[in-house]
Amino acid sequence: MIDFAFQNPTKIYFGRDSLQNLSGEVRRYGNRVLLVYGGGSIKRIGLYDKVMEILRAENAHVWEISGVLPNPRLGLVKEGVKLCKENDVQLVLAVGGGSAIDTAKAIANGACYDGDPWDLFERKGENTSVLPLGTIVTLSAAGSEMSDSSVITRESDMCKRGRNTPFNYPKFSILNPEYTFTLPPFQTACGIVDIMAHMMERYFTRVENVELIDRMTEAALVTVINNAPVVMEKPDDYNARAEIMWAGALAHNNLLSTGRTGDWASHKLEHELSALYDIAHGAGLAIVFPAWMKYVLDKDGEKKLAQFARRVMHVEDDFGSDRETALEGIARLEGFYHSLGLTTTLHENSIGQEDITRMAERAIKLGGGSLGSFVKLGVSDAEAIYRLAL
Repeated sequence: MIDFAFQNPTKIYFGRDSLQNLSGEVRRYGNRVLLVYGGGSIKRIGLYDKVMEILRAENAHVWEISGVLPNPRLGLVKEGVKLCKENDVQLVLAVGGGSAIDTAKAIANGACYDGDPWDLFERKGENTSVLPLGTIVTLSAAGSEMSDSSVITRESDMCKRGRNTPFNYPKFSILNPEYTFTLPPFQTACGIVDIMAHMMERYFTRVENVELIDRMTEAALVTVINNAPVVMEKPDDYNARAEIMWAGALAHNNLLSTGRTGDWASHKLEHELSALYDIAHGAGLAIVFPAWMKYVLDKDGEKKLAQFARRVMHVEDDFGSDRETALEGIARLEGFYHSLGLTTTLHENSIGQEDITRMAERAIKLGGGSLGSFVKLGVSDAEAIYRLAL
């Protein structure tokens, strides 16, 4: 286990009555509010009206940024920054999933920076303060409600970049599993894959003697796998939705990173897929992660992959070698993704090999010359993984 510092400042309100805490937080941070959300789903489930009723009761002045898309775009961030600066906004409030929250994070940071908000993602500038940010979660997936990360796509070249900074931690997040009941099955499935990927990126490490966090991560992964078929069959099962929602927050709040160095190559490789083809992030991870596992298996990855197979995918100890056990674990993971209605190959998404070199070169360039730590990847490695995903 390596040295670490851990602090997560986000206050979580969890449960059926959690929205009632919004009033107190508005009083704490200010009633000049920018509301950030996606399409009409929060209006269809009545959440928009409930939020607005609370804000009106607090005599709030409200400005809105709506239309946030999956793989959220820089253009909307700039609109939000402009509104914040022109109207002396005091609180940015995201209502939605990871895309709405990541957009709100970028706005809250950009509103306290004099240059182009994209500078912050390219490390060409830094803000020294941030507007307070709150979130109301309607999709269990990204874990952005309790993380220090934000990912935005620049439309001009479809470049997708992430930024990690303590300024990204929300001041508070409201998590009510009931707000996820009406999600389409595809979104629920993609969210499940994203949650698991956040755990697996941390799990696959070369750091030794990390049993506690390994066991915690394995338990969280098994919890998600056990509850996934329940929510797919019964979308309004509160208890199963609650297990997955809390797992999603814990998956990306950095607790499972303590004492270790994570990998994150699969996420960076997937970013090129979703940037270029605009497929859902979780759907892309269902394609990339098994291919990454197959590639690193023969690069001294058998031991950890076999451990994952036994402890998470419940592979029996009768497969002989660690390699065969690991392969069975990968096959079962792919089978689990299929059970959610997702695909695990590029061809199933009408994606061929024509962009493989381009994606590999850009991923490695954005990674500073390499990706990953479990196995360090160069351009040829990234190309090989994309080909395994065909």
